[in-house]
Amino acid sequence: MIGKITGRLDHCGPDYALVEAAGVGYILHCSERTLRALPSKGEVVALYTELVVREDLLQLYGFPTLAEKEWHRLLTSVQGIGAKVAMAILGTLGVEGVSRAISLGDVAAVKAAPGVGPKTAQRVILELKDKAAKVMAMGASGAAPAVAGAVPVADAPVEVVEAPVAGSAGAQADALSALVNLGYGHGDAAQAVAEAAGEVEETGDLIKAALRRLAPKA
Repeated sequence: MIGKITGRLDHCGPDYALVEAAGVGYILHCSERTLRALPSKGEVVALYTELVVREDLLQLYGFPTLAEKEWHRLLTSVQGIGAKVAMAILGTLGVEGVSRAISLGDVAAVKAAPGVGPKTAQRVILELKDKAAKVMAMGASGAAPAVAGAVPVADAPVEVVEAPVAGSAGAQADALSALVNLGYGHGDAAQAVAEAAGEVEETGDLIKAALRRLAPKA
């Protein structure tokens, strides 16, 4: 199994990147966001990969972070969501947007992706809402882009943070880290976590409760 490819970008197509590594050219299907973030032709790029096997086809999909790869895997586990539709969701919302939408039950956000109808969007949220916190709680290195210049930044190991004992200060710290990784300001995130800590204790519940407080008010 090919888990990651580091090489020089040879070409970008409408939905793929051709990366040459050790004399071999790999076609990596990527989301629009990932393709836009790639460096110029000839520069070094590193992408995590997932091999999708069909009866008549083998395809490699490329992801800039392990968090995006994990979301793609989870999305394709939902009935009616294939590899391309999962890529469309990630390309439309990004990792942070997918995390927020599923945690908050935002059907409209998921439905905004091409090829996703209302029933499928509801199924995505129903089946994945309890799994969102684990992906969101991945360490900062899991959120770091794998696209790089001369030295790929994605070489650092990634630790998946497991929820600590309920009620511990560690749970609040993990929830705060996850929210900061999603792009929220440290002060706002810390306040939201502190308020949520009065209602819930475990990391996943803290993240969800804090996100509800950080969500824009209608």
